[in-house]
Amino acid sequence: MSSLLLNKYSPLIEEIKTESGDKSSHIWLLVNPKYPSVNNDIWIPILEVIQDKVYRTLKNRINTRNIYIKNTISDIGLVSNGSLLGSAEIAEDIGSLRESIFEYRPKMIVTFGNLTYELVNRICEIRSEEGPKYWNSSNLEYEFVQSIANFDINKINRIPLPRQITAKSTSMEKYDSYWEERDNYFRDVGTMIADRIIENKDHLNIWID
Repeated sequence: MSSLLLNKYSPLIEEIKTESGDKSSHIWLLVNPKYPSVNNDIWIPILEVIQDKVYRTLKNRINTRNIYIKNTISDIGLVSNGSLLGSAEIAEDIGSLRESIFEYRPKMIVTFGNLTYELVNRICEIRSEEGPKYWNSSNLEYEFVQSIANFDINKINRIPLPRQITAKSTSMEKYDSYWEERDNYFRDVGTMIADRIIENKDHLNIWID
């Protein structure tokens, strides 16, 4: 895809320390601070598909510079211990994030992996009995499909994505197939998100002026 379809500069390409972008953007990315590479490994390939379809359809571009990106938890030392999700430190982070979400009301909150999705669900007062462990790849995929099917521009839509895409086999033949499947995944997911953006283009604060 031509680089002209993306902004000349985007904070998505850099390692996220705490937060970047503009809270008034209707697209938010919530990141596990332990895995900042999801921006480049997962989001950027999907964003390229989104931008390409949006540009071809609307002749307009998403202002990627303004997309709001934030670490869900401020202390990276708490991330790896799921038993600490109820701790005072994480409760403070969740409370602060909840205030921001309901103040700015983004239309689309994209999460990566099980922890960030669980935290956003708790903010929206939805939680699984098993906690983050419930959100394996199959359950996250199901939730993603449901989030797209039930997308409502008048609500805060939670869009779960995986933290990583792993090869199922180490054989060379299977490994080559993995890269093809990976590209197909990015294309399919990007297309589905782009379709919702195009359908609701007049109600989204995401465009380059």
